[in-house]
Amino acid sequence: MDLKLAGKRVLITGGSKGIGHAVANVLADEGCHLVLVARDKAALDQTAGAIRSRRQVNVTTIPADLSSEGAVQAVAKEAGEIDILVNNAGAIPPGGLLDVDNETWRRAWDLKVFGFISLTRLVYPSMAARKAGVIINVIGAAGEKFPAGYIAGATGNASLMAFSRALGRSSTADGIRVVGINPGAIATPRHEMLQRDRAKKQLGDAERWRELHKGLPFGRAGAPEEIAYAVAFLASPLSSYTSGTIVTIDGGAG
Repeated sequence: MDLKLAGKRVLITGGSKGIGHAVANVLADEGCHLVLVARDKAALDQTAGAIRSRRQVNVTTIPADLSSEGAVQAVAKEAGEIDILVNNAGAIPPGGLLDVDNETWRRAWDLKVFGFISLTRLVYPSMAARKAGVIINVIGAAGEKFPAGYIAGATGNASLMAFSRALGRSSTADGIRVVGINPGAIATPRHEMLQRDRAKKQLGDAERWRELHKGLPFGRAGAPEEIAYAVAFLASPLSSYTSGTIVTIDGGAG
C-alpha cells in the first residue's frame, strides 16, 4: 500500500533505538527524509548509516538531550521545516509514590512530558503557516491503566494523552492533525531490562524474563515494527480525518 508519504520530512525523537528506530526504518521505506534525534551519537550514526545504505533518502542526525529547553530549541532550529513530528523520546522510571524522589520525577518529566510539549510548541507555528502537518505522540498504555508501581509514568503519560486530545481537537483549524499512540508491552531493549529486573525479583533468576510474557496477549510482547506501522499510517494522508484521539496498541490487554 502506498501511504503517499514519499518526500515528507519527518523529525523523530528517540530515533536511535526501540520504537523510534523502527519508526525511522518504516518511514524511510515509505520514502520519507528523516531527522533523527537522540542522546547517543554513536547509536544515531549507526541507525542513520544503516538506513542510508538501503534507501535513497536523506537522514540527518542531531545528538541532543531533550530534557533541556535550550536543547529542544536548538533541535527545532536545526531541523528546520518539517512535515511530520514523531515525539517518542523519554523513559520514565518505575516505582511507587515513595520510591521515586522529586528530582528523578522532575528529570523524567522534563524529557518526556515537557520535551514533547516544548518541541510541539516550536514546530507548530511553521506547520500552521503552511496549513499542513502531523504530530504523532508515542506515549504509553500506563496513561490509561494507572499502575501504582509506575506512578510517575502513569501520570506523565495521562497528561500527554490529555495534551494530544486537547491540541488535536483545535489544531484542525490550522490544518494540523495530532494523534497519540499508547503502546503496551513492546519488545525493546528497555522492556527486556525491566523484565529482567522483574524476573530476578519474582522468579529469582533474571534469565527467566521471557516466562513473564506468558500472561500477555498472544503470549508475547509486541514488536516495535507493529507500533511503527501504525505511526506511518496515522501520519499519512490515508488517515487524514484522524485527530485528537489516542490509539492503544496492547494486544487487547485492556
